[in-house]
Amino acid sequence: MPVLQRIPPTPAPSKDALGCAASKLDVNQEFEGGGLTFYRKSTGNEQFGNVSTPASDRGFLVGVALRGGHRRRILHGNHASTHDFDNGSIYIRDFTEDYRADLQGGFDFLLVEMSRAFIERVNDEKGGPRVSSLLPMNGQSDPVLGALAQVMTQVLDRPAETSSLFVDHVSLAIGTHLLSEYGAGATAGWGDTGGGRVLSRKLEVRAKDMLLAAMRDDSSIADIAEACNLSRSYFIKAFRQTVGTTPHRWLLEQRVQKAKEHLRVPGRSITEIALQCGFADQAHMTRVFASVVGVSPGAWRREHGI
Repeated sequence: MPVLQRIPPTPAPSKDALGCAASKLDVNQEFEGGGLTFYRKSTGNEQFGNVSTPASDRGFLVGVALRGGHRRRILHGNHASTHDFDNGSIYIRDFTEDYRADLQGGFDFLLVEMSRAFIERVNDEKGGPRVSSLLPMNGQSDPVLGALAQVMTQVLDRPAETSSLFVDHVSLAIGTHLLSEYGAGATAGWGDTGGGRVLSRKLEVRAKDMLLAAMRDDSSIADIAEACNLSRSYFIKAFRQTVGTTPHRWLLEQRVQKAKEHLRVPGRSITEIALQCGFADQAHMTRVFASVVGVSPGAWRREHGI
């Protein structure tokens, strides 16, 4: 008599921190910066299946669709709701609630995980009414978050080329927008006293010195603001009012000026100059240089007969 053998069941695909079967994803990226965690999840799989996460104290998750054609059926106890997502549509969910959803159609999402501590920090920096949570959303269009999500995809694609100063700016913009548009649980807060915000000469020098040091150690804007005894938001606004541009843009311009000095020296390779001036590589320097000067480093060097 033949012996029957027990065939073990095929193990279910492992799921990541957001409840996705990682093996089914075509793009699965993660980046932490500016107090937020960013993810990009993308697949062409029309029958992706379900996602689920148990309740936790992780805060909130904001999803921004980078393309249309996606539908999800969200299960709420004994009932369900179905939502369609176009390019720029968003959802917001609270991690304190169990989450289950069936995903239909391929998708491409930029996801932002926001802790309650980050919300409190934005409350402190923006002033005005304070909020304690975000309203749940599913499928609503938000062009502002859609545009910011596109910016963050570039960061996820090339994290080595991105400074923490830039990520701080984008993170603060995302946080401020979310709290302003979808904040809940408002309490009495404090408002802006008005008037111009400028840095004293001493603080301007200190801030610029630290930004220049960021060419080497990539100091965050929070560190610089703390050194000036200012909140991050106040520092950004005061720096722009004083200098005429944001800290990140000013730093890029200084790197370009330093690159010009090196480019004047015959025989120096652009790759070598890029690394010495704080750029990730030659391609990174070329993009920034062209955005500031209007031509590539090589073209600028030729124009000046070097």
